[in-house]
Amino acid sequence: MNHPTTKQALITGASSGIGKATALAFAAEGINLALVSRESENLEAVAAAAREVGVKAEAYPLDLAKIEQVQSSISAIAAQLGAVDILVNSAGMGYTGSLTETSLADWQNVLDLNLTSVWQCILGVLPSMRDRGSGIIINVSSIAGIQTFPNWGPYCVSKFGLMALSKTLAAEERARGIRVTAICPGSVNTPMWDTNTVQSDFDRSAMLTPEIVAQSILHAVQLPASAVIEEITLMSNAGVL
Repeated sequence: MNHPTTKQALITGASSGIGKATALAFAAEGINLALVSRESENLEAVAAAAREVGVKAEAYPLDLAKIEQVQSSISAIAAQLGAVDILVNSAGMGYTGSLTETSLADWQNVLDLNLTSVWQCILGVLPSMRDRGSGIIINVSSIAGIQTFPNWGPYCVSKFGLMALSKTLAAEERARGIRVTAICPGSVNTPMWDTNTVQSDFDRSAMLTPEIVAQSILHAVQLPASAVIEEITLMSNAGVL
């Protein structure tokens, strides 16, 4: 596979769901990959699948919930790569429960992973993007970042915060040639629905697939540097949120 202008992407949450699908979609287009997740075995399997189509792909096991380590770890990965052209912040967690029944610890865990770790990942790659005067940052938000839902309070707060982070970052970095896109999918059939922090009876067969979301991310990345899609709202046409 010959891609004379091969780019380098760093993707968090790359061991499953949207992150995995995005990694494989990027690989098919000749984009080299640095893959981050705490699930080391699954992460290496995704890296191996990407290498099979001819791109460079390295797995970097990292628990983004350990906030104090995130910026330095991502900075070290960026330094090792030499350049990060694309950052996709896909890692995150779901959480259901009323605001009155949410513990302080649970609240903090959701905000740490879904919002603060994204900010720290951005800080890890931003210096090199500024040095080159180019780069694109994709933040995977949610329909819950533009619309609230009862019993999803901490999750909605984290995703509304991510939208504010994305918009502020775009305004601050536009003059430096750095583009920022927030993608807001409706419900996506990912392993998030199998976790013990989410209780839901949605029809998963009617949800978006990770591959559909990944194609939207790929489209945003492939635009000319003179253009940016700042926000994408992507919904299933089957009537499920």
